[in-house]
Amino acid sequence: MPRLPSRLITRFAPAPTGFLHLGHVVNAAYVWGLAELGGGTVRLRMEDHDRQRSRPEFAAAILEDLEWLGLAFDGEPTRQSDRAARYAAVLEQLRPRVYACSCSRRELAVEGEPPSGEELRYNGRCRERNLTWETGRGLRVRLDDGVERFDDLLLGPQEQRPAGQCGDLLIRDRLGNWTYQFAVTLDDWDQDISLVIRGEDLLSSTGRQIALARLLGRPVPAAFLHHPLLYRADGAKLSKSNRDSGVRELREAGHSAAEVIALAARAAGLLRPEDSGDWGSILRRLEASNL
Repeated sequence: MPRLPSRLITRFAPAPTGFLHLGHVVNAAYVWGLAELGGGTVRLRMEDHDRQRSRPEFAAAILEDLEWLGLAFDGEPTRQSDRAARYAAVLEQLRPRVYACSCSRRELAVEGEPPSGEELRYNGRCRERNLTWETGRGLRVRLDDGVERFDDLLLGPQEQRPAGQCGDLLIRDRLGNWTYQFAVTLDDWDQDISLVIRGEDLLSSTGRQIALARLLGRPVPAAFLHHPLLYRADGAKLSKSNRDSGVRELREAGHSAAEVIALAARAAGLLRPEDSGDWGSILRRLEASNL
């Protein structure tokens, strides 16, 4: 049996900025599979913090696709767009550490964009400027310099230094949107999420979210598992905007829900060629994995 939290609560948290594709189905296979193995529950969260790109029609389509796939969640779905008052209240608690920032991405890239595979680090240039909190300025929270260590349930021991990776975290952007890093960290604590399951592309976010959760008052962080991503033939990650391997397109082409789940699981290595392709086979592979 995988080394799962004794009280397992996890979540499926798509952004309603497009339709579900096979990459989401891979995440769903891990989320619902491990929840079933650990006797846990799955909560659904619509991560619509980006007000400019999120659309209600995409949120409705996600619900419809999950029902078609046979993936049931616990309770009612939550939306980040409903939590502005909670985010604002916690921002006030953080106020001694928060400052306004007028920097654009272009201004931060003093020596050009970072090398491929590296992220742009905020250099703290607005820390001591005492800018007023007004429209058109972002808000950042000061991060202490230190190392965050955690055991990824799939990738093993990890060590990250958030202040060196990304600098002070942006928690509200210049358009007034609450950022992903801030919103999910608070959401996961408020929803008692004990296991965060997501793709490897978000591994670098983990140390900073653990550090931020500590600042918010969460004494014990969630456990984390980062699984492999699916890629197109040209090596690019599957994208909602490119309509890659969309669940709706596969459904319209005549595939059953079981076939779509099996297709995603095989592509992610959760099923071997000789496996039957049913949900039970996915559970057996997860149960036998070194988690």
